[in-house]
Amino acid sequence: MTPVWFMRQAGRYLPEYRALRQKHSLLELCHKPELAAQVTLQPIERLGVDAAILFADILLPFEPLGLGLTFSAGEGPQITRPVREAGQVLELPPVDPATDLAYVLEAARLAARALPPHVPLIGFAGAPFTLASYAIEGGATRSFTLTKRFMYSEPRAWHQLLERLAELVGAYLAAQARAGARALQLFDSWVGCLSPADYATYVFPHSQRTLELAAASRVPVIHFGTDTAGLLADFARAGGDVIGVDWRVPLDVAWERIAPASIQGNLDPAALLAPRAELERQTREVLARAGSRPGHIFNLGHGVLPETPVEALQAVVDWVHGG
Repeated sequence: MTPVWFMRQAGRYLPEYRALRQKHSLLELCHKPELAAQVTLQPIERLGVDAAILFADILLPFEPLGLGLTFSAGEGPQITRPVREAGQVLELPPVDPATDLAYVLEAARLAARALPPHVPLIGFAGAPFTLASYAIEGGATRSFTLTKRFMYSEPRAWHQLLERLAELVGAYLAAQARAGARALQLFDSWVGCLSPADYATYVFPHSQRTLELAAASRVPVIHFGTDTAGLLADFARAGGDVIGVDWRVPLDVAWERIAPASIQGNLDPAALLAPRAELERQTREVLARAGSRPGHIFNLGHGVLPETPVEALQAVVDWVHGG
C-alpha cells in the first residue's frame, strides 16, 4: 500500500485548528509544546494519514538568531531585523537547538509518545537557501531581488551565512530525531527561483552539508523543493533518501532523474479544490505514473491550501489506500 501524508496537513483547513487559532497566535501554538503536539495529532485522528508532521514553522530559528519574527494577519511572516549587509552575518549569535529551540523538541517528544506505534512522526526544517532568502528579503517575495543581489555582490558573506545556517539546521534536524522523529524533511521551498548554475555554485554545498548532518541521525531524510525540474539531478545529488517533487514535472519523469532515490509527491494542491471526479482522475494519474513501484510516498507538490475541504483530503487518502 502506498503511504500518504500531506504537507501542511496540520493547519488552517481544519476546523479543530481554526478553533485553537481563535485563542492563540501562530507563535503561541509553536511555543507551547502541548498545543503544538495537539495540532500535530489532529490530521491523524481526522484523515487517517500514514505519518504525522511536527507542527512548527521553518522560521523559528530566526528568534535565537536575533533576526526578529512576527506574523501579520494576511501578510505572512515579517523579519524585523533582516540581513542586508555583509557585516551582519558575522554578528549572528551562536544557536544551540537543544536549548534555544527546546520547545520544538519537547513538542516532538509529546507527539511521538502520543502517536500509534505504526504512525511515524516527521520532523522538518527550512533549508539554508530558503532561510537565507527570508532573512535577506525580510519576508515573502516573488522576485528574490534582494537575495540574488546579496548572493552575487557579497559572495563571501553569502557563503558564510549559508554555512552558519547549514550547521544550525543540520543540528536542529538531528535533535528532532533524538526527540522522537522517525523521519526528517528539509524544505527548500524557494530554491526553484535559481538557475541550475547558481544552484550548483551558491547552494549545493550547503544543502549537502545540512543533509549530511541530518543523515547522521540514522533516520530517513526527505529533501523537498518546488519548481526544481530544471535542477532536479543536482538537487537529488545534494542528498536525501527521498526527493520531493511538485506537479510541474511528471512523477515518472522526475523519478528517472533522481534514481535511485525514492520519491514523494506530486499532486497539485489546487486539485483538492476541483470537482470530485477531476480530483480522483489526478490522484490516480499520480499513482499510475508511480506504477506501484516501491519507494513512492503520495503527497502534494506543496502545502494544503487553507480553503481545502477536509472531505477532499479524506477522499484522496481512501483512493491512495486502495478504496
